[in-house]
This record gives sequence, C-alpha cells and structure tokens, in this order.
Amino acid sequence: MSDPAPGFPGRGPTGAGDPASADTAPTLVQAGLKGLCPRCGSPGLYAGLLRFVGRCPRCGLDIGSFNVGDGPAAFLTLILGALVVGLAIWLQLALDPPWWVHVLIWIPFMIATTIGSLRIAKAMLLAAEYRNAAQEGRIRE
Repeated sequence: MSDPAPGFPGRGPTGAGDPASADTAPTLVQAGLKGLCPRCGSPGLYAGLLRFVGRCPRCGLDIGSFNVGDGPAAFLTLILGALVVGLAIWLQLALDPPWWVHVLIWIPFMIATTIGSLRIAKAMLLAAEYRNAAQEGRIRE
C-alpha cells in the first residue's frame, strides 16, 4: 500500500495504489450512521458497543492509530442531559407523576440515547480525522 498522505502513515484520503478508490469512501454521515470504514466503506467499524476494531478487515486501515478522544462523550452528555432535564420538568408540571416514574423513564432513555449518539459521533469524528489526515500538533524547530 502506498502512503496516502506523507507524514501521516495510514491516514488521509485514498490515493493511487490503495485497495479502495475515492468512489467507495463513505461520507461522514454514512460512516457515522452505519459504522463504516472511512477508507473502503466496509461495515464493522466497532468491535464492541463503543470500542473500535484494531484494523479494518477489508482494507487493513489501522483504526487503532486514530484518537477520537472523550470530546464526543462530554459534549453529547451535556446536550442530552439538558434535553432530559427539560423533558422531566415538562412531564412533572404536566402530569405530576411519582418520582419512580421519572427513574423508569429517564435513566434508560439517557443511557440509550447517549450510547447510540456516541457511536454515531465517534464514527463521524474518526472519518473526519481520516479524511483530513489530522494528528496531534507538533512544534517545528
């Protein structure tokens, strides 16, 4: 395989000599919603619920070298937390249910929406990192 982006081994848009062409590379939305490899578009980006596979089984892209980080988790938790608080206040004012109804509704809702949206956000960030050949900054001397 050729190095698609000099200085960025295994990263960047597909180039000549890569097993996948630019036609098979998914969009950010496709990669996020379907969990597709950012290079070849094959499914199976996740090895578990929120853990990426080490390498793409089709094209061999080193997915483990990407650093999506915890940004999506904090960002989504804050957004979804604000949404849940607003909905819980609305439900309390509209129907005045007992406290355990809130527990039965909002805890599963928060867990499911956080995990579901985190899978999408992590895959989209990984695809954006691949597409832009992003990596940590370095100071040139």
